[in-house]
Amino acid sequence: MAPESEEIAWPSNYFNYFTEVEEHFQKARGTSLFLMSPLDWALVEAWKNAGVPLEAVLRGIDVAFEKWRAGKSRVQMVNSVAYCSQAVLAEAQVMVGLVSPAGPRKPAAAPFSLEDLKTYLGTNITEVRKQPGFEEVAQSLERLTLDADAMYRDLEDLERRLTSLEDKMVAIARARQTDEQLLAARTDMDCELRPYRGKMTAEQLTMLEKQYLERRLLESEGLPRLSLFYLR
Repeated sequence: MAPESEEIAWPSNYFNYFTEVEEHFQKARGTSLFLMSPLDWALVEAWKNAGVPLEAVLRGIDVAFEKWRAGKSRVQMVNSVAYCSQAVLAEAQVMVGLVSPAGPRKPAAAPFSLEDLKTYLGTNITEVRKQPGFEEVAQSLERLTLDADAMYRDLEDLERRLTSLEDKMVAIARARQTDEQLLAARTDMDCELRPYRGKMTAEQLTMLEKQYLERRLLESEGLPRLSLFYLR
């Protein structure tokens, strides 16, 4: 384990996970007009939270499209990142034997400035304040903003704090949902997931369902995502 005094920074592409996956998928698909669906975003977030290396996701996308192009019938276009889920999982498993043991990493500059961070936190505070019942979350965000200079030097700790606040927002919003809203969300999710259920493990599906429902819940309440991954 590295000494506590040794600075360990996240690699820059840690925060660019979503952007790089989206751009790579568009390139592999051959069109920049394609926009990822709520299911796609939830799936990418599930991979990120599960610790799937970005390189494994990009490789999996390439492998999936290579197989699609080599197929005898290519009438149906690939319209979802979920199409690549099996290939991504396979590449992640391969990389298990290629990734070096955990240890000190070389410091890397954050992919955004301190001012960008302050603007992002300020915008989220404004959005959270608009919705009644989330005053405590807004106050916590305000405290983080006041300490942004220190937070900027330890983005990993800031990310943990923001994730905890987002979990709190989700819990509050979920408690306010009606039975009809819960049913509608699950019905829509089942419709979107149906073509891909046979291509994912039970663990993948459980994580994806959680991410999809949380994303939809926050959007329906007009609440922002707080994670630094959304600072783009």
